[in-house]
Amino acid sequence: MKERCVVIPAIKKNAVIPDQLVKRLAGVTLIERAIHTARAFAPGEDVFVVTDSQEIELICGRMGVKCRRNSHLRFNSLDIVAELRGILTELAARYRHCCILRASCPLLTWVDMEDAWKKYHEAGADSLVTVKSVRQRVWNVRGGTLEELLSDKEDQFLVESRALIILGLPTLTAEEPSRQKIIPYFLNERAIEIQSYQDWWICERLLLRRHIVFVVAGYPAIGMGHVFRALMLAHEITNHKISFVCTRQSELAVESIARKDHKITRQGDEPLSETVLALRPDMVVNDILNTDMPYMTALVGAGTRRVNFEDEGPGAELADVVINALYEDGENTERLRCGPEYFCLRDEFVDAARNDLRPRVKTVLITFGGTDSQDFSRRVLDVIEPVCRAYDIAIRLVAGPGYAHKAAMEEHLRKLDNPLVEFAWATNIMSRMMEGADLAICSAGRTVYELAHMRVPAIVAAHHQREARHTFARPCNGFAFLGILPKVSDAKIRNVFLAMLKYPRRARFFERQARLDFTGNKARVVELMLGMLQK
Repeated sequence: MKERCVVIPAIKKNAVIPDQLVKRLAGVTLIERAIHTARAFAPGEDVFVVTDSQEIELICGRMGVKCRRNSHLRFNSLDIVAELRGILTELAARYRHCCILRASCPLLTWVDMEDAWKKYHEAGADSLVTVKSVRQRVWNVRGGTLEELLSDKEDQFLVESRALIILGLPTLTAEEPSRQKIIPYFLNERAIEIQSYQDWWICERLLLRRHIVFVVAGYPAIGMGHVFRALMLAHEITNHKISFVCTRQSELAVESIARKDHKITRQGDEPLSETVLALRPDMVVNDILNTDMPYMTALVGAGTRRVNFEDEGPGAELADVVINALYEDGENTERLRCGPEYFCLRDEFVDAARNDLRPRVKTVLITFGGTDSQDFSRRVLDVIEPVCRAYDIAIRLVAGPGYAHKAAMEEHLRKLDNPLVEFAWATNIMSRMMEGADLAICSAGRTVYELAHMRVPAIVAAHHQREARHTFARPCNGFAFLGILPKVSDAKIRNVFLAMLKYPRRARFFERQARLDFTGNKARVVELMLGMLQK
């Protein structure tokens, strides 16, 4: 005797939508999808379709599975085992077990079938039924009204999904049937059965859904900008499954993403490509700076789509598209997109009140990114604080979640004892910090674009040589660029700050920023990414 077979009931008379079984759902008919699933679980000779349709009989012949057709066949009850008892009794002479697979539950996969089969055998069960868990409050209806609450709390019910039943065939022919051991198999999100056009629409959307994996890096040496951008883009994508992979050293990134309740995988000792491809992505979005050839070659070999941000490494040649919003020196092509028109503005800035130009500076913002590993914030504060105290200028000092000098800064501020200095750490409302600011001092990352949107002229200093290549932070866009901060003297910081306090220069910078608009960029980038999935 063989171990197992699959029976697929496909009765057109019982369909709730006309020609439901032969109508294409996400490009494949329901009956073809069910046969594909069954044939991944068992050989074609062990797959049997029971139908009343000549059209379905023809499809079965072409797909290499057996078919039992009876034009008068109709199921009159929900007891599928009883309705199929004839063929099941016949199969009991050749097979030990049978899996009844419903074509009307298209989200069930062969992986689910194998997992259910494993649990069925491990439990030593006589039968397995797929179920879904439902939490509801139950009411009693009397006289057409809700008179009595049967439960004062939510009850959990198990509802049969009718996607799959596994049963031992000898129990059907036993002369003295004993009490059967029936175990549940939880499908939940894949338990949808097509019983209406709405179910059809939902299943089609879910079947067209793809898996997008964001690979990000975030640690003190490179900052948290890559993480913030990936989270922002993931927030815009609702029709596809989203996962995150963090590089081995990116503990800060893991903490930030975990707060947003996304699924996270952290790279272990294995190569990054193994961590990523284990998730079986359809698209990989790399926001880790430069990529190498072995990593990208592995992604190409797996057939994934590849979108890379700010990648100038050798692996960038193998990306489908590279988006370098912070570098304006590249030439835009179909594969390379450069410049500020690809900078993505967070939603909080779209609705923020953009600043007006005031004759006198009342508030200065200091911020050096998500980590500020060299504590430039404290250095700049000490340079400008005496000037601000003298001119009665408030200072907003903002540090990111990766700022390791928080305790030292708080102690420093206590000793400074200046009520005009406000310190904010790991804020989620950066736009509010920029609202009402007349002038800013910052690093040369993504913050400069947000300042430009909010119309805050700024003094910009880069953390390192790579950041100094972000040429947007220049006078033509409303910024005074100092250079790489470790090479800039305190005297120069103070002199440029004093110059920026003067109204005529701030007015020129303000007008240049007022001409800029980034509000449509995020939609452009998301459309570009999702376009890759459709090719």
